[in-house]
Amino acid sequence: MISAAVAAAAVGFVPVTAQAAGPSADPGRAATATSPAPAAGSAKDAAKDASAQAAAKSAAVKDLASKQAKAKAGAAAGSAAPARAQEGEYFDVFMGAVNSNAHSVGLATSASTDFTNSFVAYDIDWGDGTVDREYGMAGNNVYVDHRYAEVGTHRITITATDTYHKVSATTTEDIVLDGSEFTPHAPARLLDTRDGTGTGTPAGRPVAPYTTTRVKIAGNGGIPAGVTAVALNITATNTSAGGHVIAYASGKKQPTTSNVNFTAGQTVPNLAIVPVGEDGYVELANRSEGTVDLIADVTGYFARSAASGYTSVKPSRLVDTRAGLGAAAGQVAGRTTFGVQVAGQGGLPAAGVTAVALNITATGPKGSGHLTAFPSGQQAPSTSSVNFTAGQTVANAVIVPVGPDGKINIRNGAWDPADVIVDVTGYYSADGKAAYLPMEPERRFDSRTGTWPLAGQDYHYETMWTSGRALEAVVLNLTVTNTQGSGHLAVAPDPSSLDDRIAGKAVRPTPPDSSVLNWTKGATVSNLVQASTGTSGVIDIWNRGWEPTDLIVDIFGTYEKN
Repeated sequence: MISAAVAAAAVGFVPVTAQAAGPSADPGRAATATSPAPAAGSAKDAAKDASAQAAAKSAAVKDLASKQAKAKAGAAAGSAAPARAQEGEYFDVFMGAVNSNAHSVGLATSASTDFTNSFVAYDIDWGDGTVDREYGMAGNNVYVDHRYAEVGTHRITITATDTYHKVSATTTEDIVLDGSEFTPHAPARLLDTRDGTGTGTPAGRPVAPYTTTRVKIAGNGGIPAGVTAVALNITATNTSAGGHVIAYASGKKQPTTSNVNFTAGQTVPNLAIVPVGEDGYVELANRSEGTVDLIADVTGYFARSAASGYTSVKPSRLVDTRAGLGAAAGQVAGRTTFGVQVAGQGGLPAAGVTAVALNITATGPKGSGHLTAFPSGQQAPSTSSVNFTAGQTVANAVIVPVGPDGKINIRNGAWDPADVIVDVTGYYSADGKAAYLPMEPERRFDSRTGTWPLAGQDYHYETMWTSGRALEAVVLNLTVTNTQGSGHLAVAPDPSSLDDRIAGKAVRPTPPDSSVLNWTKGATVSNLVQASTGTSGVIDIWNRGWEPTDLIVDIFGTYEKN
């Protein structure tokens, strides 16, 4: 018998972007790396995994027992009767089902009968063309699990047969898997507290200190009911004090994570993939002592039905206007638009790409403004993807629907020119095999609590517990704070596994040439990372600057392959 398993959230990181700025050079210092910070998370994940497995079994058995009790009560009341083999004898079968990650279901089944020592064959039709056979004594619970190739609704049919008396009974149940796939949405503004008409709010007004504003997702702008998560570009502006924004599902406890960090007077965007509450809303909390205006632009949503699955790719650069890569050389003039070929580039297929995961960087802008990424063949929307001030280098992760010609457009909404860099990290397509499993936001690591800042040119490694899950990528928000100099963050899988480290066989990793976010001294900077998982189970997070910085890692969900 196979136990139903519910795997704990597993985290793996690889480099995601190659941004504009490298580490601040210091010709008088050699690049030396100290011992990495201690690994964290493996024991915690192992405990979570064991707890989840026990919870799955318990839930399946509880569901099974409830159905058996209901049937027994109905029979006693005369409203229902079990299948009769002959007078005085009966034979019936029941099932209890529980989802056990994005593509899997755990099942408990048991037959009830008056026959003595009944040995039962259970034929389980999973509704996807697969039929399994399990055996057990009547009255004993049989546990099995199954992994589906596609998310959505599947009809499970169990036929139980007494192998001696040749009496059978059947039960059927529809189950909706927990995994969600992505549907692109033309960039649209769902919230703007600056708007005098109050886009997404009863009236246009900033969010008061330590309060929240609600954003309607389901049923808004053509987004259907039942969505599980939404891709939002959240922008904080007109900030009157330093703080951060927390995005989370309506009806859930406010987490201790963060999505957008800002100081007074800043305009800061950041992409967030936010779980949606059962009422169809998400909450945006202003965690600062001053008022702040919030803007939320949607580019797609996730639902428990077949749509576009996710595939990660090795990060690569599609556009760098400083070098004439993928676009004309030279800064992009203000109020102009250029196209970017996405399909067939950077490891993406030539056809079938519905949306693309990118990191877009503005660098060297001559004035303040914003960039907007949108599908080709459409007019530029009144949304923003990256906001910047003169001279600033700023990056933001985006998910952009791809036009029918395999291209996207990028518009410089400023009046002044700016250089633009575009790095690809993954894509969505109908044949993508990874489904998204949102989770309640969780703070995975914080160097400010119980450890020490990440030293310059050093790395922190973390071991990850996968419990056999076939992860494609994880959705993270990485933050650096208390920065003591300029630099950038780089992330890559460690070449050595945890077993190698325990056996003293670990080799010194080489830092990657890419980066996931850039900072200057005294800044707090965040960026969303859709990070492909490595194979070693150990990841390295590098501080590629020369001075220490604190590191924070928040996790929001996983992409799981079928």
